[in-house]
Amino acid sequence: MGKSASRESKSAKMEESLAEGRRVLEIEARAVEALVGRLDERFVKAVDVLVRCKGKVVVSGMGKSGLIGQKIAATLASTGTSSFFLHPAEGVHGDLGMLARRDVLVAISNSGETQELLQLLPFVKRLGIPVISMTGRMSSTLSKNSDVALDVSVQEEACPMGLAPTASTTATLALGDALAVALLQKREFKAEDFARFHPGGSLGRRLLVKVKDLMHADPEIPMVQGTVGGMAAMLEMTAKKLGMTTVVDQDGVLLGVITDGDVRRFIQRGTDLVNATAKELATANPKTIGPDELAAKAVEMMERFSITTLVVTEDGRTIQGVVHLHDLLKNGIV
Repeated sequence: MGKSASRESKSAKMEESLAEGRRVLEIEARAVEALVGRLDERFVKAVDVLVRCKGKVVVSGMGKSGLIGQKIAATLASTGTSSFFLHPAEGVHGDLGMLARRDVLVAISNSGETQELLQLLPFVKRLGIPVISMTGRMSSTLSKNSDVALDVSVQEEACPMGLAPTASTTATLALGDALAVALLQKREFKAEDFARFHPGGSLGRRLLVKVKDLMHADPEIPMVQGTVGGMAAMLEMTAKKLGMTTVVDQDGVLLGVITDGDVRRFIQRGTDLVNATAKELATANPKTIGPDELAAKAVEMMERFSITTLVVTEDGRTIQGVVHLHDLLKNGIV
């Protein structure tokens, strides 16, 4: 095979893979979109049942449905709803003791006839535990024995043989997210609450760390009086190593800031830096932030105004500290 034919063959294979990938995504997108039109009072009732739950939300499913159920349980738990996953086969072999009268069961089965799941129902009914089912067959045994049955049926699976759960699991996962978010809003769950369940990693840092935790405070704050000369201001900037200095009046009230960029622009204009005062060099009305603001807000302000430092003040006048982009980066806030 010549090089030209080889390239054409490779290109044809790439196009074939891309076409197949697009086909799968289009099928799954249609499956999720179809859910929107099917949301009705049953969804509202399901949310209400979950809101009224005084115990735990127990999610259960076999096989691929079980994997989706684990993710739904994790999403509920991370957004303030006490929840865990129960493997139905393990349930009928001793783990039913994990269920209590005040719980709610979310049962997932595309066919609605999964035997391991159906075997849980008599025990669940004896305890008076409400059942919310997510199934692709509304005429199924599971659906008929549920307090609320949610329809997650799809017209077709993305699998060309129609065997591997693909579009159906995507639809179930999406509806699980819809339940979790609706429940989150119903409970007025806030970012601060979310942070309590995510103390580790970058997410926790973004939601928990405040500006005062990372700012440079006395004696690290670069600061000069407005009446001092330009060279004194540059020496202060060099000593404190933040690439800037605050400029204050005789009462310590913030007048402005001098940055490396301000100095360069001053020199480019041909102005005498030696005889200039710090007040003349300073940019008035600099961007400030409060010490109790989230560090993530400081990052957002720096990005929006293309700056690398913010003066930390209580009232826009009294300096509490300075926060630098490098400190935010080093602590994983970005």
